[in-house]
Amino acid sequence: MKDKEKLVYTCFCTDVIHDGHMHIIREGAKLGRLVVGVLSNPQMVRYNRFPTKTTDERVAMVREVPEVSEVIVQDEIMYDRIIDRLRPDIVIHGDNWKTGHLASIRLRLLESLNTYGGRLIEIPYTRNETVHKIDRQMREQLMMPENRRGRLRKLLGLVPVVKTMEAHSGLTGLIVEKTMVATDGAIDQFDAMWVSSLCDSTEKGKPDIELVDMTSRFRTIDDIMEVTTKPIIFDGDTGGLIEHFVYTVRSLERMGVSAVIIEDKVGLKKNSLFGTEVEQTQDTVEHFAEKIAAGKRAQLSEDFMIIARIESLILGKGEEDALERARAYVKAGADGIMIHSREKDPAEIFSFIDAFRKEDETTPIVVVPTSFNTVTEEEFARHGVRIVIYANQLLRAAFPAMEEAAKSILTHHRAKEADDKLLSIKKIITLIDEL
Repeated sequence: MKDKEKLVYTCFCTDVIHDGHMHIIREGAKLGRLVVGVLSNPQMVRYNRFPTKTTDERVAMVREVPEVSEVIVQDEIMYDRIIDRLRPDIVIHGDNWKTGHLASIRLRLLESLNTYGGRLIEIPYTRNETVHKIDRQMREQLMMPENRRGRLRKLLGLVPVVKTMEAHSGLTGLIVEKTMVATDGAIDQFDAMWVSSLCDSTEKGKPDIELVDMTSRFRTIDDIMEVTTKPIIFDGDTGGLIEHFVYTVRSLERMGVSAVIIEDKVGLKKNSLFGTEVEQTQDTVEHFAEKIAAGKRAQLSEDFMIIARIESLILGKGEEDALERARAYVKAGADGIMIHSREKDPAEIFSFIDAFRKEDETTPIVVVPTSFNTVTEEEFARHGVRIVIYANQLLRAAFPAMEEAAKSILTHHRAKEADDKLLSIKKIITLIDEL
């Protein structure tokens, strides 16, 4: 029986109210005065999926439900502060969070409720064809090029640092899409994917010299996009000839890619981590700025981003050269600046970023901390970095594991010893969504 004196609380992180949510709402309303929290968009990004509506729009959506007495915004994934503020008699939630990374949220909630005698009621998760269809439609909406393309720009307005992990296949895309961890009282996941020229070439057993053509590289993007929803940043190498780059921009934009990063070098492309050990020629400021401007003129939407990668520190030309180029590239229309270094000490990276930020507080700065890998995202954010790209870690993790399995089978003349160390096929298959 409903007790009007009891306060009941639940929180939703959804863009649509379906049968499952309504079941929780109706059961909660029977128990007392129902207050519904709407997880804010910055926290929703960390939780499970990118919101297609603003926080205010989602609040308005829940307010329309008659059984709801009040709607508030929950600004943290963990319930600690909201429970301390409301001290509800009952929290009601679906029972789908008892295992996996979400279990930490449940345990923290129970700890908070136990401090004053609050109670958690868990409702069996609603699984029917209607709910499944709505979930599938929401996911497919997130996958659409017109919705996906602008997601990187939106993320820059929602999170302090866009955490970006490389993906070079549909399977690695799914790993980036679905990997979530619970640490320090929070849930975290990657925000975006980096489709690297190095990883794409290496996966095909070819050198990283722009040998793999764009048609092949676009197929990699298609494989990833078909099974994921996160925004994609594309490694465009040098961008090629200006006349070719404009077509690359149009193609990427049409596919739903969020950004392309091009480096200011000319001639046969060599990986930047070789530095001056191999012959590498930096483009002129004027010519590279012209390439950026041509790309910006070619794009048809405001969503797509062209990010200029500056190689001055890699080539030993110093900070002043890098700053001069950054100014010129932003003036030409670059939507962001990527600064690179092969030094393990991040001092020269931070020196450039701090100097650039004194002149320009808004243009997004991108870093790829392959060499200076001890720096945390929090440290980068303090200096004004907006996008951190982990450019090749999944590929590098896969190679030694595969080599070890191959050697084990050759050594033991059977698969058992290798299989004991491997993920089961069943677990791999669970990564793949069924229609």
